[in-house]
Amino acid sequence: MPRSAADDIPVAVLLRTLLDRVSGDIPGTLGAAISVARHGEPLTVLVATGIGDRLAPAQTQLFGGPVPEAAATGDPTLTDDVFTDSRWPKLTLDSITGQFPQLTSTWRHVRGVAALPSYYDEDSALVLSVTLDHSGTSEALRVLTRYEAIMVATLVVTEAHGAAGSEQMMAVLRSRAAIEQAKGVIVSIRRCGPEEAWATLRRASQEFNVKIRDLAVALVEHLSHTPQSTPEGIPVIVPTPEARHAAERLWTAFTTPGG
Repeated sequence: MPRSAADDIPVAVLLRTLLDRVSGDIPGTLGAAISVARHGEPLTVLVATGIGDRLAPAQTQLFGGPVPEAAATGDPTLTDDVFTDSRWPKLTLDSITGQFPQLTSTWRHVRGVAALPSYYDEDSALVLSVTLDHSGTSEALRVLTRYEAIMVATLVVTEAHGAAGSEQMMAVLRSRAAIEQAKGVIVSIRRCGPEEAWATLRRASQEFNVKIRDLAVALVEHLSHTPQSTPEGIPVIVPTPEARHAAERLWTAFTTPGG
């Protein structure tokens, strides 16, 4: 498979170092990967280490799997045995071995995968994943969550540097901060984890056809009954009327018994 464009830029070195740390914090990790989908483009593998260098692109380009599943649904994805999981019938030990016969002995050790979806601007998704020699676990997802923020920050700075400079970077960071604040609200009221809070925001934005960042700001403002404060120099996010309506509906669902 072709090398990623990231192989030729310095940020790849930092991202690989972070993936190595992820692997070190999850016993039994055989490989890791960062996959991205920018502005509606297909999901591609940006950086990968270990067996992730083969398994992640095999999922995004050929057979499907937990990585594209996480990107499509916005939900963390776990599997006990990636090659026998009925959700991805094309991804089998035979199919992956046929694609990479030189790694036959390695494929026999592969069992689970954990894939954590995230975002680094309004229209760009990210999936952080690990391949394991044991079942995918919630503990693996917790480790991925610890590293997710720094991975995203690295991509935000890189994208902004290559595009519209500091103004875009500040706008992206503002958007992300708003979403993180809204996730905190959902975690508190629903007593759930950050992954479920993110999935809730994502589903609501799709249901009401509003931007996630607008919904996030509207939800926080609805709770506080005041416009969200913004430090000087940071772009202000003003939710649309549709986003405010969606936030009201979402909050009603949260606070209604049995909702």
